[in-house]
Amino acid sequence: MKFQPIKPKKVSSQIADQIRESILAGDFAPGDKLPPERELSAMFGVSRPSVREALNILASAGLVMSYQGGGTVVQSLVDHSNGNALSELIRDEQARALEVIEVRKCMESWTSYFAAQRALPEDIRRMDEILAAMQANIDGLKPSENLDANLHIVIARATHNIVWLHLMQSIFDAMKEFQRGVWRAVYLTEEDHRTLFAQHSAIVTAIRSRDAEAAREAMTRHLTFAEQRSTAYVARTPN
Repeated sequence: MKFQPIKPKKVSSQIADQIRESILAGDFAPGDKLPPERELSAMFGVSRPSVREALNILASAGLVMSYQGGGTVVQSLVDHSNGNALSELIRDEQARALEVIEVRKCMESWTSYFAAQRALPEDIRRMDEILAAMQANIDGLKPSENLDANLHIVIARATHNIVWLHLMQSIFDAMKEFQRGVWRAVYLTEEDHRTLFAQHSAIVTAIRSRDAEAAREAMTRHLTFAEQRSTAYVARTPN
């Protein structure tokens, strides 16, 4: 039997391994920025060149992208090498957004189900913070379109399944422009906003109670409502 000599692992590879594990654990969602090189250097207790080399390793693997003056951003595991074709399709044919919502109903009913089984106290805290901000917006007569999207992503994150998280983020990125239009054209009254808040609260309450079936049903009701409003929006909006 022949043994191979043990080679010390480079510092940069060890750094890359830890950051990769953090990304794949869902600590960073697609689009999130990693801490700046200086902060990472201090966290790991290493030189900045070692951190830079680690980030290059991750970039080569397609996990992050570094931008001049814009930091290092976590990339989606869903291939966007040719841009977000789904986003372009929805922009050209708004009715396709209704097909995406149909898919979301299937996906998110199950993300809520698994979130109810797996959510950690930190996940619940994030959901509660978003609900509190939504409530404040209602009291201040402000829209909550970004908070709405963030809550759905936090629920996907609470499944602790990296594939769910990246798929959901990809869909929300594609739907961003359409959803903005729906919020500004359809959800106009305080009653509309309170209805949405009540629906989101029901989802989070079920997740907090570890009632997976109730969470799934609450999400399905919410997205059925969103589907109805989106259908009305598409019907009255010229393509």
